[in-house]
Formats: sequence, C-alpha cells, structure tokens
Amino acid sequence: MYTIFKNKNPVLRKKAAALKRITNKELMLMDEMLKIMYRDKGIGLAAPQVGISKQIIVIDIGEGPLKLFNPRIIRKKGEMVSLPERCLSLPGLSVKVKRPKKVLVEACTVSGEKILIEAEDLLARVLQHEIDHLHGRLIIDYLPWYRRRLLLK
Repeated sequence: MYTIFKNKNPVLRKKAAALKRITNKELMLMDEMLKIMYRDKGIGLAAPQVGISKQIIVIDIGEGPLKLFNPRIIRKKGEMVSLPERCLSLPGLSVKVKRPKKVLVEACTVSGEKILIEAEDLLARVLQHEIDHLHGRLIIDYLPWYRRRLLLK
C-alpha cells in the first residue's frame, strides 16, 4: 500500500527517471495512485509523491482519469495567471502560484502512444503542477525564501 510522502521527504526533491516503456508494475502503480488521489480528494498526483521516482502522473479534473508517463512541457503560452494551489504532499497549505494559462504537453499514454495535449485553465495548471513534481519542485518553491522558511518551521 502506498502513502503520500510529505514535504521533507527527499524523494520529493529528486528528478524522476524517464521510462522506456510501461510495464504491468507501472500500470498497477497508476491505478493505486488514482485510488489515493480520489481518497484524498486531489485532482492530480505524481509518482514521487508516493515514493516512486519515475516520470508518472495521474490527473482527473472531473473529465475522467488521465494516466501519463514521461510528460514534458513543449510550450507555455497565454497570459500568466496567479491562483492558489494545494498539494497532497503539503497538507493544509495553499500557495498562490503564477503560471501560464495554456501549455502544450507531450506525453506517453499507457499504451505507449506519444500524444500532444493542448491544455488551458485548470488542466494546464494541474499538468504544470504534476510535471513540477517530476523535477523535484514543490509549490512552496514559488514563494520567496523567507516565506518558505516560515511555512516549513
């Protein structure tokens, strides 16, 4: 059984490894990640948040689950929008994060197919948030160092 790793766990700060292909092990991991995400009322979860340093994310913004591996942002566009974000690895914390309104993301599906996702608004924000996790970045990293220090005490 997987649990969500919290803010001081080193796995959250590591760059996750890319996958050459998806195996049954990763497929089962994605299903478990979705269960955990739904249980904790999240809309996105990255594998490092459950202690697995692999480039895997799951998302559901109310349109059905999206399971992706090796996602990367190809292009950011549109106006920059500052909105509060929450993170399952930082319970009880809300941070205003400034992100582009639209992104173009390349990723692989569970069948191994490469796809392009043109996302905007909430989906664009969640994709950026989860991809940040794959690079060892948390929402608190968007705060000035002195605010981050106060929050982590």
